[in-house]
Amino acid sequence: MLNMFKKNKEAKTENNDEKEGLFSRLKGGLDKTRSGFIQKVTGLFTSRGKIDDELFEDLEEILIQSDVGVKTTMKLVEELEEITEEKKITEPEQLIDIFNEELRQILESDDNGLELEDGLNILMVVGVNGAGKTTTIAKIAQRFKNEGKKVMLAAGDTFRAAAIDQLKTWGDRIGVKTIAQAEGADAAAVAFDAIQSARARGVDLLIVDTAGRLHTQKNLMEELKKVRRVIEREGKGANIEVLLVLDATTGQNAINQARLFNEAVQVDGIALTKLDGTAKGGIVIAVKNELGIPIKLIGVGERAEDLQDFKPDRFVEALFND
Repeated sequence: MLNMFKKNKEAKTENNDEKEGLFSRLKGGLDKTRSGFIQKVTGLFTSRGKIDDELFEDLEEILIQSDVGVKTTMKLVEELEEITEEKKITEPEQLIDIFNEELRQILESDDNGLELEDGLNILMVVGVNGAGKTTTIAKIAQRFKNEGKKVMLAAGDTFRAAAIDQLKTWGDRIGVKTIAQAEGADAAAVAFDAIQSARARGVDLLIVDTAGRLHTQKNLMEELKKVRRVIEREGKGANIEVLLVLDATTGQNAINQARLFNEAVQVDGIALTKLDGTAKGGIVIAVKNELGIPIKLIGVGERAEDLQDFKPDRFVEALFND
């Protein structure tokens, strides 16, 4: 009994250490956003002697410049004004905690990040070139392989030979099989073959890469629709999700990309990459508020563990934690 208690205690300690390590990496990855976006907001609230229209106007400007977007900015400022009036708040510094809570409420989600169900899971990954799609796939594959899951990749970006080779290289490094055909092959056919192979091999997670499309090209978006139809038809009984990879450094352009991809293939979740590379982390708030699509993953660095499940409370805590 004593040994069992000791093992449980050690396991809890390891879990706590792991969580703290992930939080430290999250906090470190958000340094630019914290020193840019958040410090500007808190600096505004602590430097003013009174709450007036000018303060709220200056707040609007900071939020818009931080990629929060006009729609979400208006929502945040209006709610702050209402709360200020209702609670008869007179000290600007008191608005920091209220602003913190407003962010939490916008980012609140019932989603618990990227999780696998029993049986076959198929993840179709979409996004434009340069968003970090291939490295995101590799990090997801590494994560679930480390958890003891059987993972397979499908090189559905047949538009570029380099994309096929890159995914194969990642698969070899991680130690997972990659299903691929020649450059110019039908992407839907690659998905078809991969699903058959995944079923035969008892795979837990099949990740289907797709071409890094220019989302404005209609014929290329039609190909994505075809891939999605094949996955739905051949993957009956499997847990199927579409993950959109967005580059946080592209700001409001990421919102436009998301709308068009969602119209084409109905996106289930978003992986927001390169948050460590921007001081305008307000894009996270804009994505959640304006699109209503769950943010499942955020990228805050180069290492595999820097692609983390998105946890709103921890995210906001990391933003405001100096």
